[in-house]
Amino acid sequence: MDAPLTKSNALGAFLRDRRCRLDAAAFGLSMARRRTPGLRREEVAQRANVSVTWYTWLEQGRGGNPSAEVLDRIAGALTLTAVEREHLFLIGLGRPPEVRYHGSDPITPRLQRLLDTLALSPAIVRTATWDVVAWNRAAAAVLADYGKLPPDQRNILRMMFCDPRVRAKQRDWDSVARFVVASFRIDAARAGADAEVTALVEELSQSSPDFAAMWRDSHVQSHGDGVKQLLHPQLGPITLEYSSFAVDGRADLSLIVYNPATPADRKLIEALIEALPV
Repeated sequence: MDAPLTKSNALGAFLRDRRCRLDAAAFGLSMARRRTPGLRREEVAQRANVSVTWYTWLEQGRGGNPSAEVLDRIAGALTLTAVEREHLFLIGLGRPPEVRYHGSDPITPRLQRLLDTLALSPAIVRTATWDVVAWNRAAAAVLADYGKLPPDQRNILRMMFCDPRVRAKQRDWDSVARFVVASFRIDAARAGADAEVTALVEELSQSSPDFAAMWRDSHVQSHGDGVKQLLHPQLGPITLEYSSFAVDGRADLSLIVYNPATPADRKLIEALIEALPV
């Protein structure tokens, strides 16, 4: 009769499964006298700097409650992916691990193709520190031509507080800027990007008294969805409805899609995009 599925049993089963999936040769270990695939328990225990007995008990569902530090070492020993590490913490501690911000790797071609399918909906992908790392043709036409900007100038906060053209496009710049700062604060905190935020905040506080004052307010607000009103230099006033989405498996990335709020806005954007050079 199978043992009841408890938290300890689920943890043990997950550890055994991942250990048996590993290639011992990839770790420079001898393949001689191995009766089963994967690493041995003592090899995982040594890599994680825990006792073999305790690790064995953990796989058997009787090792007690491991600490976050120990789970982190085991995750490293088993070379778990970010998703696997999160699952390990959820079944071992009942909560996800503390976030780690590693900066943003390039987006996948598949994600870029998704952006490109949104012909009349400006869409961007931004990092936890609000650097725009991908966009579609509609975004370049309606929001900003990010491709003509140096990578370090594609930061939404730098653009909002340091670029007069971006400021002029906002119908109510003060309200929009406060919303941006409040949303940025919570996004960066969620991603654990403390070091990166500190450098950016210091830079903007020196270059923009408006930013410095708004940052001192310590206001937080989720970006979520809402309405964005722009004073476009070619289209005039336009209204966009926006929604933000997490990119699965990438805690550092968010996808924001802006849809024309009315048929009239849609026609204006369509005419603008059709007039662009191919």
